[in-house]
Amino acid sequence: MSSQPQNTIQLRDLKLQAMAEAYELQSQQPKLQNIAFDDRLGMLLEAESASRRSRKLNRLIKSANFPEAASLEDLDGRAARGLDKTLVAALSTCSWISRHQNLIILGATGVGKTWLGSAFGQQACRLAMSVAFHRVSDLYSAVVEGQLDGSLPSLKEQLYKPALLILDDFGMGEMTPAAAQVLLDVVDRRSRTGSVLITSQYPVEQWHGFFPDPTIADAVLDRVVHQAYKIQLKGESMRKLRGKKSLAEV
Repeated sequence: MSSQPQNTIQLRDLKLQAMAEAYELQSQQPKLQNIAFDDRLGMLLEAESASRRSRKLNRLIKSANFPEAASLEDLDGRAARGLDKTLVAALSTCSWISRHQNLIILGATGVGKTWLGSAFGQQACRLAMSVAFHRVSDLYSAVVEGQLDGSLPSLKEQLYKPALLILDDFGMGEMTPAAAQVLLDVVDRRSRTGSVLITSQYPVEQWHGFFPDPTIADAVLDRVVHQAYKIQLKGESMRKLRGKKSLAEV
């Protein structure tokens, strides 16, 4: 009596779903029976490993809450935007995250800051790093809600944990004293444990004025800006260009 059905059942009982499916496929291909046992076992193990890597990537991307799918591999198909390809290639390794350094992406409205920030974030996920994406204006609102319902400590813990914290559209929304203090607490902790990626349409020289307290501004910017790579995007708004293209096609 064949042991194949029983082996499949046991693999599934052990939560080795991908390995069970690969085992079933092997049993249906007579030519594979001539392959050495260690080689067949290696194929089964690789199937399970690949499945787990895929599931982990999906979990990381879902929990990061990116606003859109983006990949650095698609950069060649987009407008150049004055990007330094050598710098982008170096940053794509995400070693700067391992070193607890930061990344600042600047540019006018619509040039693709959020897309590029998401692309770097999703690249980090592919390298098994945890990421959290927050629009700054939404984060300020969350701080207010956290003060009212007592969930502020929990919010701060969520901002501490990921390897990379993305703050999108810095300079938008009103920064309250409480939000400024949260930013200071977060960047202070993350200067030792993680990295921050900030996108903004405003030059770094104007950031100081967004804070209600200049002392906190100094402390936050000292921890973020001096340990940051910078990318300056140029060109016309992508939304405007798409609008022109649509009109031309009518």
